[in-house]
Order: sequence, then C-alpha cells, then structure tokens
Amino acid sequence: MAAAAENGVLPFIRTVAGATLFRVLRLSYVLDRPWPALGRGTRRLIWFLWSNVTTRMSDQLRGQLRGERGPDTPSDADPDRRRNIAPDRIGLAPCDAPVVSVIIPTFGQLSFTLRCLVSIKAHFPAVATEIIVVDDAFSGLEAEALAQVQGIRLLRNAVNLGFLRTCNAAARAAHGEFLLFLNNDTEVCCGWLDRLVEVFATHPDCGLVGSKLIGDDGRLHEAGGILWQGGTAWTYGMGSDPEAPEYNYVREVDYCSGASLLVRRQVFLAIGGFDEKYAPAYFEDVDLAFRLRRVGLKTFYQPRSEVMHYGGASHGRDVRFGVKSCQVTNQVTFLETWQGVLTREHFVSGTRLLRARDRARDRKVVLIVDHSVPQMDRDSDSYAIVALIRAALASGLVVKFWPFDLHRTPIHTEALQDMGVEVLYAPYQTSLTEWLQLNGADLDIILLSQPDVAQACLPVVRSGSAARIVYFGCHIHFRRMMAQADLSRDAGERRAAEVMRELEISIWREADTVLYLSEEAAAEVRAIEPSVNVRALIPFSFAGATAGPGCDIPRDNGPAEPLIIFVAGFGHARDADAAVWFVREVLPLIIADVPAARLSLVGSNPPPSVLALRGRNLSLSPNVTDDELLAWYRRARVAVVPLRSGAGVKLRSVEALWHGVPVVLTPSGAEGLPDVDEVAAVEWEPATFAAAVRDLLTNDVLWQRRSVAGAGYARDRFTEATHRQSLLLALGIVPPPAGVPAGCLTTAGMI
Repeated sequence: MAAAAENGVLPFIRTVAGATLFRVLRLSYVLDRPWPALGRGTRRLIWFLWSNVTTRMSDQLRGQLRGERGPDTPSDADPDRRRNIAPDRIGLAPCDAPVVSVIIPTFGQLSFTLRCLVSIKAHFPAVATEIIVVDDAFSGLEAEALAQVQGIRLLRNAVNLGFLRTCNAAARAAHGEFLLFLNNDTEVCCGWLDRLVEVFATHPDCGLVGSKLIGDDGRLHEAGGILWQGGTAWTYGMGSDPEAPEYNYVREVDYCSGASLLVRRQVFLAIGGFDEKYAPAYFEDVDLAFRLRRVGLKTFYQPRSEVMHYGGASHGRDVRFGVKSCQVTNQVTFLETWQGVLTREHFVSGTRLLRARDRARDRKVVLIVDHSVPQMDRDSDSYAIVALIRAALASGLVVKFWPFDLHRTPIHTEALQDMGVEVLYAPYQTSLTEWLQLNGADLDIILLSQPDVAQACLPVVRSGSAARIVYFGCHIHFRRMMAQADLSRDAGERRAAEVMRELEISIWREADTVLYLSEEAAAEVRAIEPSVNVRALIPFSFAGATAGPGCDIPRDNGPAEPLIIFVAGFGHARDADAAVWFVREVLPLIIADVPAARLSLVGSNPPPSVLALRGRNLSLSPNVTDDELLAWYRRARVAVVPLRSGAGVKLRSVEALWHGVPVVLTPSGAEGLPDVDEVAAVEWEPATFAAAVRDLLTNDVLWQRRSVAGAGYARDRFTEATHRQSLLLALGIVPPPAGVPAGCLTTAGMI
C-alpha cells in the first residue's frame, strides 16, 4: 500500500502543489521589501493551510515506509496493557552468534525492566542480537522474576557494583562485536538498533553512536549533547518537538547519553571501558566520548533510532541526594580532566548554538538553497546537487539545505538527513529572512541553485548574512532554451530564452562566485561577462570500481546481446525529443543492418510522445530503481545519448562510460567532456549515428576497445576524490595548484 501511494497519487499531489507553492512563496518574498510583516504573515497563512493537507499525508506515508507498528501488530507494549506483565510470557529469541550485545543494567524497578524487554520483543532488530540483563544484587525476588524471561542472558552481581562498574563487567562477559548500553527505564521503537549499527557502516571514523531520546510525554528528551567551556553539559533539544528539522539528521556531537549508546566491544575494552573515577554514575558517557575522540574516533547522533526514556526513574531528579548527587561532583572531575580541550575546542556556554551542536568550531558551514529537495531518481540536476553535497560532507563541511518550496518530501528528505544534512522545512521554518537573522552570522557560504531561486533569494541572503554567495548554475539555461527554440522555430521560446539570458547575467554579477559543471560553460560566462568570478566544477562522481571488462564489477552477458539503451528523465522536453528523433530517424537504419537489435528507453516520466513509440524492437522501462538501472547497464551492448539540445555535462553520458558500456553521443551529449571523442563515437547525422551504433553491435574487437577506454576515461576524471578536490578549489577553500590561476581550472588541473 505504501509503495502504491508513493508511486501513485502522492507524487502527483506533490508535483502540482509544489509548483503552485513555489510561485506563491516567490511572490510573498517580494512583499518583504515594502511590507515585511505582510510578507511573513502571508507565508504563515500559506504554511498553515499546507501543513494541514500535505505534511500530514507525508507523515503518514513516512510512517508506513519506515515500518512503524500498525494497528494489526501485537499490542503488548501499549500503555494500557503493560501494567501487569508476566515475565514468563515475554519470550525473546536467543542468539548464539550475536553481532550486538544489548546490556541492560538493573537495580530494582522491575516493572520498568519488563516494559523495556516487551518493547524489544515488539521491535526486535534484524541484526543478530543477544539481550544481557544484569541484576546488580538488588533482591532475590527480582532475580527470580527476571529468570522467567526466556531468551535473555541473566547475569547477577554477587555484590552491588553500581551502574558504571556493572556495565564494565557485562562488557567483558558479552559476545557481540558491538555493545549497546540501554537503561532499563527505556522503551525502544521500530529500527532502534539497526539504524545505530548503520552509522558504523557509513562512517568509518565512528566510535560511539547514540539514539534520539523521547520523554514519556512525547516531547524530546535528548538529541545528542553539547559540552561548553565551563564543563556544563546540555541535553540538546530537551522539551522540544522531536520532529523539528534540527533534531532529525545524523551529525557528529560532543557526546550522547549512556541511556542508549552503541560502541564496538573491542574498542570499549581496549580503552578501558567507562572510567571508574566516575563511579557509580554520571559523566562516564561524556568522558568516554572525549577519550575516543582523542584517538580519532567520533561520536554521532542517529535520529532514526528512537527510544522513549523515563528520565529520573532510577536515581530521581534532585542532585542533592543519593546517586544523583554524583552528577555535581563528577562534573568537577570531568572539568579538571578535560579543561584544556574544552577551552580549545568548545564555545562559551549558550553561544554559537548552530556551530556548537554540529561540532563546527573550525569547520565551514554551507547553506544550500534550491527549488526543492533533490530527487536523484528523477533528474540529473538533482544528481549534481547531491553529488556536490556528498563532496562537501566528505571534505568536512557542514551542510544545511533550504528547499525553496519548504516541503519535506518523504524518502528524499530522509536520504539527505541520513547523509548528515539538516533539511529545513515547514511548518517549522517558514521564512528564510527570519532564519538568517538567527543563524546568518554562523554561515561561511550560501549556495543558490537555479535562476528562479537565485533571483528570489539574492536580496534576502545578501542582507541577512556576510557569507560568500555562490551561484550554482548546473548549466547555462538560456543556451539550452536557445537551442530548443532553434529546433522548434518558436518565437515565444526565443523571447523566453532572451529573458533568461538577462536574468542569468544579472545573477552572475550579483554573486561572489559562479559555478558551472564544465570548463566549456565557465569559458562562455567569462566571454559574456569577463569580470565574473566563474569556476568549473567536476559535475558527478561515482564510487567503487568501473564496470568495464577486466574490472571488479561483472557484466551479465558480455558483449553478445544486441541491446541498445537510452537512459534519461523523459519528463524533460529535450530527452523526449531525443527519444523521438532516435526512434524515428536512427533506429530503422540500425535494424536494417542488425535485425535482432532492440532498444530500451529507461527512465522516469515518459510523456505521451515517448509512450507512443512502443514497437517490436522497442521497450519502455520507466521509474527504475538504482539496482534495476545497474542491471540494464550490465546487459547493454551500446548506450546512446542522442540529445539535440541541452547544455552542460550529461550525467548519462558519464554514467554509461563508468559502467563500461560503449557510448554513441551527439555533440550535445558530449558537451563538457574534453577529448571524449577518443573513447566514444560523437555523431550528429542519423546515418553516421546509426553506423556508429551498428559497428559496436557487430564488431567485438571495437566493442572491447571502447569499453575499456571509456571506463578508464571515467575512472580518471569522475571519482569521489577528484570531485571533492574540485569542489574545494572552486569554493576557494584550498588554493589552486601552482601555476594554475583560480577560476581557470580544467578537469586535468583538478586531478
């Protein structure tokens, strides 16, 4: 049902509503100059209506896609049915070869422990897990009750060790690769443990990762922690809405609470576990994060791991009495131990909050503003933006993303958040002007993408921050529009192209730096406006090995199957035009020589003109997944990029080369790829284009040579390392190589 909703009605609603919203919001920003209050009031009214329709619908879909518990799930963990839990009815699955050992220390509070175990049963992780419950010598009755729970490892301390020493002892007895320390006064939610383990897989420098803690009243209890220079610790976000953007992206933090904390067992033991000078409890988790950071391992906060925490259930809330009083004395111990680090690396209490919560004292902070959250599966501009974001994050930059339509698009928004990007959306944010008033001083770079967005936002960002303003054009829009007008001979399209030309020139003049995805585009900007600081950026990057013969990724059928593919986003007029031209003008010439040849058009949103092209030698494969697309590349004999218009480097040209599929391109498809004609055929006329495809279908020696050469071409130019270097050079964060003037960097100069 969730898949049907995502592929059916909801995308249509988002498309129509998002386009309308973009136009209305753009008009509302115009009101900010003469009537700021009216502009803000208009946006609040718009977002009130928007959030009551689409945002709630998106939340429902997000819950379904995340696999949250539905009405048919067993309700043992529901509040009204858990007050008298029979231990012998819980029953967890035992595990002989665990990847994770969950350690739950207990001292009394049996009802909380049983509730915790019931919640684990309701949301048992996919990763192999053993559950270790440690009774810290509380009473024989409690141990007897816990012994009735099937599937757990019950450890009992002979004497009371206290929380810290109990955790250390249990860690030595655990069998898993990872240790998950979990308070007994917690209840876990869907995905709580699997999402923590994911962070270690995606961040090789991860030492600790903690959960989002939510109070029993539904308000946020903690979204990571902040340490200030004076040793004061903040549980960030306490009392706030847990769905707010600032609490819902993976990020490095100063520390995470030991209420739900994952660490590698060998690392924990090698570093000596929790330092016993903090026994019996408090500040041991903070100290552990600092000790791991000293050896190069970071602490991360994972918002997808949600755990309900009954704060104060174990030791109360009054720091004057009992174990809770150790919070005060251990803070003094911690400050004495780490005073030098706190002074060098942390902020004065309560200041520079945006940087403090991201550990960004010495890191550049970038705000990216684009039309909407990028959807990589739908257009190449989105792919380029996401590639830029990945390069920025991998280079140590902190990235904030402001979609101009302020819509939280399910799946795509979470994809950015999982990468470590704070995505700002309504109804929590409604005004870029107001957000900049609070945070503009902490920004180093503001990157505006697309002409319409830049036109609307330039006055706002210029007045709201001293950050350097970068315009990311992707491609020169007016040139693409001019080429299309030349094909259609439409006077209206030509006038629109001329208007776009004037708009883009005005943006170039206003921006501090202009980025384009090829040196060819950058050179054209310099020719039109010599004073503009324009730089070329490598447009895309790919990870792993290329897929040509002799590389690590195998091809399914080798060079035998006479399959031609054209991969595109057919919702773009240029791609639909290319498909129609190729099928009508080129494909018949190929089939005349190679009757078994067949073409597959692979891509999203085919319009009626493309849908009408179905035939015996032709198939359509719309809306494919990444894995399905990879399968098409492995099967294909030849890839074609028959674009007759368009500007900038084409993702699909580079992608086919990377996957070792020989390519036949038009000059438009080859744009921005220097010397690509040495590894691929570049043709314009239908007859010569067809002949180039036919040669690759029938000549195995040529096919093999082109496959190897194309994969090598992509491997030399489009790796993640070269992309990161090109971004840092283009943003002026690192100096250009000796002898290469800034702003004149070619692809070769970036490698």
